[in-house]
Amino acid sequence: MSDVIVRVISQKGTCEAQHKIGDEFVIGEQIPPNLCSWAFHYLFPFVQVLRYGGSFPWEKDGSKTTVACPDPENPVVFELRRTSP
Repeated sequence: MSDVIVRVISQKGTCEAQHKIGDEFVIGEQIPPNLCSWAFHYLFPFVQVLRYGGSFPWEKDGSKTTVACPDPENPVVFELRRTSP
C-alpha cells in the first residue's frame, strides 16, 4: 500500500480552506491536517484506488490523476500521485 501525495495545481476564486497552488498533503493512514474536509471526502475514492495500486484508464500516467473539489464557484484542482508503484 502506498501513500498518495495531493498537490494543489489550480485554484480560482476564494477557497474557504485557504488552499493555494503548491500546497501539498500526504495521505496515508490518517487525514492530513489542514486539508479541507469537503475536498478530502471527494478525493478519498481516488486516493484509495491509487493507494492500492489501481489506476484510471483516462490517465496516461497510471500513478496519478487530477481531481477538482466540489465547489463550482471556487474550484481547487488537485493532482494525486502515488508515492511508489
